[in-house]
Amino acid sequence: MPLRHLLAATALSLLSAAPLFAQDAEKTLYFYNWTDYYPVELLAKFEAETGIKVILDGYDSNETLLAKLQAGGATYDVIVPSDYVVSGMIADGLLMKLDAPTLSNFVNVKEAFTNPDFDPGRQYTAPYLWGTTGIAYDSAQVPGGELEQSWKVFFEPAPELEGKIAALDISSELILAASLYLGIPQCTESNDDAKRILELLEAQKPKLKLYSADSTVDRMASGEVAMHQLWNGATARATAQRGTIRYIYPKEGTPMFRDNFAIPASAPHPENAKIFINWMMAPENAAAVSNAIAYANAIKSDEFLSDQWRAMDAINMPDDYASRLVPTQDCSPAARELQDKIWTRLKG
Repeated sequence: MPLRHLLAATALSLLSAAPLFAQDAEKTLYFYNWTDYYPVELLAKFEAETGIKVILDGYDSNETLLAKLQAGGATYDVIVPSDYVVSGMIADGLLMKLDAPTLSNFVNVKEAFTNPDFDPGRQYTAPYLWGTTGIAYDSAQVPGGELEQSWKVFFEPAPELEGKIAALDISSELILAASLYLGIPQCTESNDDAKRILELLEAQKPKLKLYSADSTVDRMASGEVAMHQLWNGATARATAQRGTIRYIYPKEGTPMFRDNFAIPASAPHPENAKIFINWMMAPENAAAVSNAIAYANAIKSDEFLSDQWRAMDAINMPDDYASRLVPTQDCSPAARELQDKIWTRLKG
């Protein structure tokens, strides 16, 4: 092998191993993640093991993340986009190439997450957490103590529940739920479909207590609302505080999300970002996140998982519900424009 090739291979090998020291002159990492989606105590462990100080900032939706990056002023090293926005971010040049399979801990990734449709070969992303968006309800507050496994109970609730229901204040989540209930394609470009979705959401609006994507765990755990369109992990954390909470996997379709680590094209410390991402693919570190915030991870980490979450349907989905899972899609510009119009009309 020519010397220059040998040196290049050696350098690649060292990078892939992601040694536990900062490769950037500045031992800093700017981490932009969903609010309450990472245990801060784990950051202390990372800082102690690597010498890299992490500065964490939070956002409430993929749309907020995209707006921040597209504005050009964001200087983050690691971000956490969901599956359906990744391909668009790649096409728009918003992500730096990562080549995750070259990182030493990629061997720990579960096979189902090694080659996703939104990032073939994991060239730009590495897996973080995955989960579902369904319906959480307090069985102590609903008539009969049990609800049907359907979006119907959310969009057309019993009179006793009106004014006690919360919907996620995220356009993509609420519009997708409405689409599934109505049997409309996830990324429809039809004006007629949009009209039906808007009519459903407008009819539901007076029955809601609020739209919110923040403080969802506290809201359910305190009994402030009896029902919440909610992620399964947030439901599980609320259930740990209020044992009467149940989770619905709607039979018409249960949205499934896959969240990922990625490095923005403008990242100031990309090598530190790679160290962090590689560190997070170690089974004990991935499990620490799952144990803290109750979402499943994509790493072979089962031996480190808490028994508490294993016992909850919200985390361990019954096998016969697997056919209900609907992966979120990257919609066309026309479909996104239609969704924006629905949301503007609904919230205006």
